[in-house]
Amino acid sequence: MHINIRTLVIIGAAIFAAGCETLNPYTGEEQMSKTTKAALIGAAAGAAVGLASGDDALERRQRALIGAGVGALAGGAVGNYMDRQEAELRAELQGTGVSVTRTGEKGENITLNMPGNVTFASNSSDLNPLFFDVLTSVGKVLKEFDQTIVEVAGHTDSTGTDEHNQGLSERRAGTVSQYLQSQGITTQRMITIGMGESMPVADNATDTGRQANRRVEITMVPLTAG
Repeated sequence: MHINIRTLVIIGAAIFAAGCETLNPYTGEEQMSKTTKAALIGAAAGAAVGLASGDDALERRQRALIGAGVGALAGGAVGNYMDRQEAELRAELQGTGVSVTRTGEKGENITLNMPGNVTFASNSSDLNPLFFDVLTSVGKVLKEFDQTIVEVAGHTDSTGTDEHNQGLSERRAGTVSQYLQSQGITTQRMITIGMGESMPVADNATDTGRQANRRVEITMVPLTAG
């Protein structure tokens, strides 16, 4: 069996991570250290969760928010601010099926992974009514921590045509984005994007993998001046 170098790197990082778990003081659950998470994210570049829209869209939002008078974070304030936001999100989302992950090159961002089977009915962009309370909780934290840019990205598995999957991912991202806006999150802060099947996090050849790929990710990026 042939295993390429990238696969070996990912496997090695996963083995390393197994010995680097700590106890989360807010949930009582085991979690990886931020350093370990960053190593795993770097090893699995292109397959990990995180910002999908690219630097240009992010910079446009940064300029708009700073121009509107929202203060930018700087230096050590960034890490502290995102640490506190992460703690509140974990407390609010415990037991909901939504994962909270630190992403970005230095672990400076936070990504919420909302599985499609929890959030939407199959092949639908209508929110599961049972999920309204979860998004309301997310909106509450986002309002409190308003020095962040919020990307809502829809993703699908590879079942169906590219065109269908692209449209479905856009509609699902739009539904989540609209709900957050109804909770008081300003459009200036938000980037809404559909990625179709282009960014899988698991193998589309299995049911489990396809389920993991059907998701909406909300990524919070700290507002900085540059």
